[in-house]
Amino acid sequence: MLRDELHPDGLEVVSVALDTGGIDAAAPWIDRAKTSHPALIDSAHVLDELLGVVNVPTGIWIDEDGIIVRPPEPAFPWIPRQPTEEFLAQLPALLAEMLREAQSISIDPEPYVAALRDWVANGARSPFALSPGEVVERSAPRDPDRARAAACFELGQHLHRAGFERDAVPWFREAHRLQPENWTYKRQAWTFADPLQGPSEDYDSDWLTEVRALGAENYYPAVDI
Repeated sequence: MLRDELHPDGLEVVSVALDTGGIDAAAPWIDRAKTSHPALIDSAHVLDELLGVVNVPTGIWIDEDGIIVRPPEPAFPWIPRQPTEEFLAQLPALLAEMLREAQSISIDPEPYVAALRDWVANGARSPFALSPGEVVERSAPRDPDRARAAACFELGQHLHRAGFERDAVPWFREAHRLQPENWTYKRQAWTFADPLQGPSEDYDSDWLTEVRALGAENYYPAVDI
């Protein structure tokens, strides 16, 4: 999310879809959302590698000078609408179970939205705009394992795009092992194996199993506002 003095309300929102499938995979969802802001597609997961994005939705605040004033953190503008049991009954069993589990994920958008509005109004004077030192302190560590995970994931993407899907799997698995908290790495690979991110012979786990093991209430870390 970028503040921009040229924008009437002082805020320029830019969304970025993280999907190795590129336009074919992400564009239908962007079109369906009918966005009025720039909507980009990161088909190489560069944001993961450079900024430490590990799940979606994630928000990053960047000021007019291109300085990050809040590092990646869960960013919900509202609480998603809960599906009815009648609707769930019409879905494949796995998808219905995933949506039921998702209802237990902790989401509290009001404090985040209020902080965002304060930043838009007050800029650097906002108490929610962090100093460079605070941004670094809150940022995820960039230790050797995470660096290797990024390299393994990039190799997996390269092989998959080149048509060597089976050769990509070991590299995706190694990225998952090295950085188990990175859900973007996991979900991308799981989607290649099964569009619903369900169990497959390629991976030891899947979205529903891992969320239940972690506890849906722990899926997103608490945002320190």
